[in-house]
Amino acid sequence: MANQKLATVTNELIESYGNTAKNVINAYRVGNERAVVFMDQSFVAALDKAGSRLSAKARHNAVAAEKKITAYYAKSVELTSDNANLVVDKAVELAGKSVVQVAANAGRFEKSTGVTTLRTLATAAVPAAQAVTKVVAKIEAQSGVLATKIAGKPAKAKAKAVAAKRAPAKKVVRARKTA
Repeated sequence: MANQKLATVTNELIESYGNTAKNVINAYRVGNERAVVFMDQSFVAALDKAGSRLSAKARHNAVAAEKKITAYYAKSVELTSDNANLVVDKAVELAGKSVVQVAANAGRFEKSTGVTTLRTLATAAVPAAQAVTKVVAKIEAQSGVLATKIAGKPAKAKAKAVAAKRAPAKKVVRARKTA
């Protein structure tokens, strides 16, 4: 690691930041999936608590509306986090290519001018960049631990409100025959 070039260390730093961003995105996704499951459970509990005060049609309509809202929310979380991952991937890729291009341009500049100041500065900056990379690697590792803690056991956003489907038991009332 002592002979690493500044561009290599910088690319490691960029990749580490990208991994940290992906850990945060994963925590966002899992947290929202858990929120959806919690809302489903709360809705089912509210319907059960309402009991026979709701007609079968009202219960059916409420369950259908809740399912649609949950599906839209879960889909938006999925799309948002998938697109955020794509943005992070693209940003890391472009930043890495930019670092390589800047290093190549600096090399060409030094060759054409004969001035080696940029190489000297880059060599002097490598130890500081390596130290920052170590710190960022620790942050990345801790964000991974945090994302794993948040995830716990996998949550399913598409959990169905099964208990809410039941219609309340109807009492059979027999009409008395009048004489």
